[in-house]
Amino acid sequence: MNQLKYKRILLKLSGEALQGEFQFGIEPKILTIIALEIKEIQEMGAETAIVIGGGNIFRGNVAENFGIERVTGDYMGMLATVINGLALQDVLEKVGIITRVQTAIEMKELAEPYIRRRAMRHLEKGRVVIFAGGTGNPYFSTDTAASLRAMEIGAEVILKGTRVDGVYTNDPLKDENAVKFNTLTYLDVLKNGLKVMDAAAISLCMDNKLPIIIFNLMEKDNIKRILMGEPIGTLVS
Repeated sequence: MNQLKYKRILLKLSGEALQGEFQFGIEPKILTIIALEIKEIQEMGAETAIVIGGGNIFRGNVAENFGIERVTGDYMGMLATVINGLALQDVLEKVGIITRVQTAIEMKELAEPYIRRRAMRHLEKGRVVIFAGGTGNPYFSTDTAASLRAMEIGAEVILKGTRVDGVYTNDPLKDENAVKFNTLTYLDVLKNGLKVMDAAAISLCMDNKLPIIIFNLMEKDNIKRILMGEPIGTLVS
């Protein structure tokens, strides 16, 4: 078995990552790419938990633009994460990876309720666990949910998959002069308002000394290379 730098990880996926080239919804080939990457690290002995966003379907923080109360909008966003979680579960199981979805809001016909000890047992048995429904509370993002769940299950690192290969001074897709950071401190992120994760999530990781790696999700073998200790993306620690 390969020697892994990180044995238990929490992979944070944005909803937008699933839409691929689409303007909305889920692009099936993106799910397959992600599933095959996860299958490879599972076969290496990694224990993988996933927190998934819902921005490809609905974002709670824009609900008021449609005349919907923010709290209601946030609950709608939580339901969107469940849709994404079920879709990813289906594709993972089609490639041979046993997967459980746990939701912060109980919906027992679709998924298990979030129970920390049960989630950890699934991981120990080699199952992938997808945490959907955010924290179950309005006003908290799925970034915060990722930090919280990572602490609860004893993850060694949060891997945040994006469309770019790290954190830059500006959006590299819009500014060709943007400069990439290889490493950052938590305070660097907070002081400079860098769009890594929201402030609550960063503060939680800082208080518990949990590293975050921001990397390009679509580049083949990136997750595997990170687990083997290669310096991929931007490390926040």
